[in-house]
Amino acid sequence: MLSYTLRRINLFIITFVLLALVAFSLTHLGPGDALSHLVNTDGLGPGQIAALRAHYHLDDSLVVQFGYYLERIFSGDWGYSLSNGEAVLGVLMRTLPATLELIFSAMLVALVIGIPTGAFAAMYKRSATDYAVQGLAMVGYSIPIYWWALLLVLVFSLKLGWLPVSGRLSLVYEIPPKTGFLLVDIWLSKVPYRLEAMRDALAHLVMPTLVLATVPTAVVARLTRSSLREVLKKNYIRAARARGWSMWKVVRRHGLHNALVPVGRILGLQIAALLSGAIITESIFNWPGVGNYLINSIYSRDFPAIQGCLLLLSSFVILVSVLTDIIFTALDPLHRKRLHAEP
Repeated sequence: MLSYTLRRINLFIITFVLLALVAFSLTHLGPGDALSHLVNTDGLGPGQIAALRAHYHLDDSLVVQFGYYLERIFSGDWGYSLSNGEAVLGVLMRTLPATLELIFSAMLVALVIGIPTGAFAAMYKRSATDYAVQGLAMVGYSIPIYWWALLLVLVFSLKLGWLPVSGRLSLVYEIPPKTGFLLVDIWLSKVPYRLEAMRDALAHLVMPTLVLATVPTAVVARLTRSSLREVLKKNYIRAARARGWSMWKVVRRHGLHNALVPVGRILGLQIAALLSGAIITESIFNWPGVGNYLINSIYSRDFPAIQGCLLLLSSFVILVSVLTDIIFTALDPLHRKRLHAEP
């Protein structure tokens, strides 16, 4: 297990360097001078431009430039936005909690809805419940996320007026930031309108969460169904049934526990899909996360911000995938045996 963990960590390091290489190449692949992609050179004199070129080592070879680029990344210098001059790393650290809050909410909804419905479908296979779950999962997996988001806005915001259209919190509430996670900050705050602010924040969270959770809910339901059906064919399940245990008791005691191990492993891979969906969802609902920041940076051709967003989001996906793989490999004895059987 130790050698497997070290191999996964090495894979993450190699992948991170490759991602940094892709981000670094954006500086030289864009039109115009490379310096204009790093800083705003409008109004600068020849001496200032020469000093900036020396700072970024633009007159050195590309290999040397990439080495200094990695040094700046690890020292926390991710550049400055060409739009407003803010430090890119500071903006990313400020917007990342909003994206994580949305992703965690969507994943929670996917687990709470997907696991029970998938288990029902597996227990009552080839029944109306099974066919209904499979049909809804197929629709949820296939529906265009932007169309689904606009439909929810049309019904629950514009027609019924139940939920806010966009944003994370109404402007009438002012919550002092502590962790960056709005729900946590509201809970920790001492403001007299804390409960009203919590209800308002949850109302803003409902539609983006439902939109983002649609695909992972369908995936979890289908995986739970197929995995539990395989588990229910095992001999120890038949032995438990032969002792007179009800199907509910067998599933609760043995079936669901063993069926969720492969489901959890796949969930790590769903983080990439969640981040892709979060970029679209944040843009539609004007959610102040990294995805919305990336879209605005692309529109304004803000290369340092685009580089930072791509590097942060890609690294987060790889890191979560590696950690999930290590954790569920440690929890799955059969998978560990297969690893030891590898040549």
